[in-house]
Amino acid sequence: MTGRSSKSIPPLLWVGAFITSIFLIVPFIGLSQRTPWSMFFQIVSEDDVVQSITLSMIVATSATIICLLLGLPLGWVLARSQARGLKVVRAIVLLPMVLPPVAGGTALLFALGRKGFIGEKLDSWFGITLPFTTAGAIVAATFVSLPFFVLAIETASSQLDPQFEESSLSLGATPTRTFFTTSLPMVKPAIFAGIALSWARALGEFGATITFAGDNPERTRTLPLQLFVALETNPERAVVLGMLMVVISLSVLVTLRGRWIGTQ
Repeated sequence: MTGRSSKSIPPLLWVGAFITSIFLIVPFIGLSQRTPWSMFFQIVSEDDVVQSITLSMIVATSATIICLLLGLPLGWVLARSQARGLKVVRAIVLLPMVLPPVAGGTALLFALGRKGFIGEKLDSWFGITLPFTTAGAIVAATFVSLPFFVLAIETASSQLDPQFEESSLSLGATPTRTFFTTSLPMVKPAIFAGIALSWARALGEFGATITFAGDNPERTRTLPLQLFVALETNPERAVVLGMLMVVISLSVLVTLRGRWIGTQ
């Protein structure tokens, strides 16, 4: 395999890449210029902001763990199975990526709310109520971030060379052992990529959360909701919270990409 060389990139693509980069970077430059850096640490250390940061970390991390547990088998089956109906399943799984988050939150509310066809049973049989709770915020974040993990796993597993798995099976290994000892290690970069994307998406979730879980300062007010409230009451505070989210997300994505995805 030959190394990547910038000499093979046409000049037109360089121009397009430059314009695209400027388009994406300029908003963050504007945010940085408006950030009152002298008050940054004072604002982010306020009790309600610290509480929102902690809640956001709990929600994003919990949602990512659920995405890992649910998305890995689903992504693998979508890539490898030829069963009927999987095209429909794939379309439904990816729907939250293009569906407005508020619409997704509304769907969750009518399914898992107290009067929903599932939520009603959870409430009457087990006393479990999801809307307007931290668990509800985790469900909403999982709903919108799961497709990113599934897509990462499906793409990577569909590109694996089946000869490695066939060799393992021919040597007497069971499909389960082949999966864990041969197949899974080869998609490890995709797993970490999916974790990074899911975590970042869950951290920034707003629409589905406020629709399904509401805005409870102690239970569901994550950083995006805290930012939304600040926009109406204290714009300077909102700018600081926006920059804080940028710093957190960028730090995680850069760290994961450099160490686990294996790119420079």
